[in-house]
Amino acid sequence: MDLRRSVLWVVFTMSMIFLYNSWLRYNGETDLFGTPPAHPAKVASAPTSAVPQAASSTAAPPNAAVATVAAPEVAAAAAAPAAQLTTIRTDLMEVKISSRGGSLVYAKLLKYESRTEPGKNVVLFDDTASNKYMAQSGLIGGDFPNHETEMTVLPGPRDMGNAKTLQVKLVSPILGGIKLERTYTFTRDSYVVNVQNTLINTGNVPVAPQIYMQIVRDGNTPPGDESHFYHTYTGPAYYDNANKFQKFEFKDLKTIETPKKADSGWVAMIQHYFVSAWVPEPYEGPRDLYTRKLGDNLYAVGVIQPLAQIAPGKSLTTEAKLFVGPELESTLGALAPGLELVKDYGWVTILAKPIFWLLEMIHKVVQNWGWSIIVLTLLIKLAFFPLTAASYKSMARMKAVGPRINALREQYKGDQAKMNQAMVELYRKEKINPLGGCLPIVIQIPVFIALYWVLLSSVELRGAPWILWIHDLSAKDPYYILPAIMTATSFLQVKLNPTPPDPMQARLMWIMPAAFSIMFFFFPAGLVLYWLTNNTTSIAQQWFINKKMGVGVMTDTAAPAK
Repeated sequence: MDLRRSVLWVVFTMSMIFLYNSWLRYNGETDLFGTPPAHPAKVASAPTSAVPQAASSTAAPPNAAVATVAAPEVAAAAAAPAAQLTTIRTDLMEVKISSRGGSLVYAKLLKYESRTEPGKNVVLFDDTASNKYMAQSGLIGGDFPNHETEMTVLPGPRDMGNAKTLQVKLVSPILGGIKLERTYTFTRDSYVVNVQNTLINTGNVPVAPQIYMQIVRDGNTPPGDESHFYHTYTGPAYYDNANKFQKFEFKDLKTIETPKKADSGWVAMIQHYFVSAWVPEPYEGPRDLYTRKLGDNLYAVGVIQPLAQIAPGKSLTTEAKLFVGPELESTLGALAPGLELVKDYGWVTILAKPIFWLLEMIHKVVQNWGWSIIVLTLLIKLAFFPLTAASYKSMARMKAVGPRINALREQYKGDQAKMNQAMVELYRKEKINPLGGCLPIVIQIPVFIALYWVLLSSVELRGAPWILWIHDLSAKDPYYILPAIMTATSFLQVKLNPTPPDPMQARLMWIMPAAFSIMFFFFPAGLVLYWLTNNTTSIAQQWFINKKMGVGVMTDTAAPAK
């Protein structure tokens, strides 16, 4: 058996198995090892949210625990009159603020078109029977205003027009001696909403409430992101300086969760291309980061932050940033440390980030993401050319001695020991290392996996055209032309490689590209374009080296190996 080819196919096959297994597990299906689906399928009737309760009903200590809301409170919320919605329009978003708790319950991104409803925009936040996704905030530590409290929206402009900023102010009734005034500030050309909360103590005793900010979401995969052939993560995440970036599967969240102590950080809900995140103001002291299951297919991620004691007749103001928009690395990284990690490249992050930076630099020059992908792939192939050349030379030598190896197998049929001895002698005489082509390829695998995740994760490719019929590099080729060409190049590569003497292995060489190519018919066009460019360049390199070494290009007949 050709040992080099065997190792190569084992590495390739195992990589495909583990990648496909991950796609199944995270895409809501039972994986190859029997692990159940990661995400529930539908939204069932459940309370919209639950108020994070402090351990005490009076002044809450900094280590307040998150607990479920009592049944009477849920019933009261269900019986409350319908909330009033205030629609706000900026240059980038259309949002709706609910009078109940002053929550942000709707956010439409005006620069991004929906995948499932042509002509309409992406809706990130929503509060309907089938979709739950919103940002909430309130006070705990006493009978204070929270996200279930009915608030009054004060008069003011609702459309940004030509202004640079737009403010919307809400006021709560006095509860527990506290009056809460909340101001949303929207800024032109920004997905960051500044949220200012002013607490006024109208009572006769000091109070020390805590403020919580949470994002509530159902566990459904966003429409248009369902695929059996590649995985994109949907779920909560948070970050603090000590533990860095952490994300959580919906299926792992519990009804009661012990908050995690942190002295910094943010919380977020992530989905393919888009994210929402609460970024509290800097605070000297501990805060609690938490995740929790609120009900059937309803989840929350949030932060609880203690506030200074407020004397009677005094007020306290605290601010936070709420991001609702696309996963643009530069924007997110400037907003908070580590926030750019929501664009999750997994274990290849250390390689993916510089690759994306280079892709951006190329795009600034060529001004087209399709051509940028081609140029980037060519640059990476050029950088790896010395390793690739060594691998192809090894393949060429193997192809050149292929007929002689077949002759040895025929000559020593039935005597494995003598056949192996003769093949080792042939390899030594021709200066061939059977594993010589493996190491260069294995070294390149992490780089090309990183490039794969860059192209899959980058919102910049969403809606980006290339040429002719390719109008969106993040969507599959509507006519399957690129995948068909890519499949043809995969078979051509097999033809250029030495044919293994073992018939089973020879058949496997043709079966694997066929099976692998099927997935590409459902991949985004940008990924197929990258792989097609990689294949085409590899074919050109291999053809050149084969010809230079006098090896038959399309057959296994060859001149003597040099």
